[in-house]
Amino acid sequence: MRVFLSWWMLGASLLLAQNSYGATILVMGDSLSAGYGLPKDTGWVDLLARKAGARHTVINASVSGETSAGGVARLPQALAKHQPDIVLLELGANDALRGLPLQATQNNLQRMIEQIAQAGAKTVLIGIQIPPNYGRQYQQKFSQMYQELASLEKVPFVPFLLAKVANRKDLFQPDGLHPVAKAQPLLLDTVWPVLRPVLKTVKDK
Repeated sequence: MRVFLSWWMLGASLLLAQNSYGATILVMGDSLSAGYGLPKDTGWVDLLARKAGARHTVINASVSGETSAGGVARLPQALAKHQPDIVLLELGANDALRGLPLQATQNNLQRMIEQIAQAGAKTVLIGIQIPPNYGRQYQQKFSQMYQELASLEKVPFVPFLLAKVANRKDLFQPDGLHPVAKAQPLLLDTVWPVLRPVLKTVKDK
């Protein structure tokens, strides 16, 4: 009887450990992920934390105004501190707003993806598109930069974080750049289909 109970308790413990495993998701982004201008806990990253469930940990290391260069500088410490399983990388928009060279932005993003891989984590690259008033050629090259980088590094890719809201002026704050609170579930709906399969692979490791 004692042997049976011991085996049963061991099996129950292993099952509990398997079911209680949780991934750590680190979000490295700019104001679109930091929740700029939004009421507390209403940004898409906050919604992600609730959707992912209590077993998983979502850490929002996004900073409003962050450039890709700023991300490169902050990433090593964030990786060492949080030891994430997945990093959602959403940077580059502020590079474009400042007119920084596209090659420099791509180099910074690529460097971050490589650092994430070296830390044993997986990257989900989140792309951004800029308005045509920046020039059609620059707009196209900016969008292609994310596509080419995702293909080169073979990482899961969200082509455009604002895909479901970009044509809805009513879903943006007065600055025309940052989505309002009621738009945040749509941002999450854009990210989740790409993140979910990655989360499943991490859980099985």
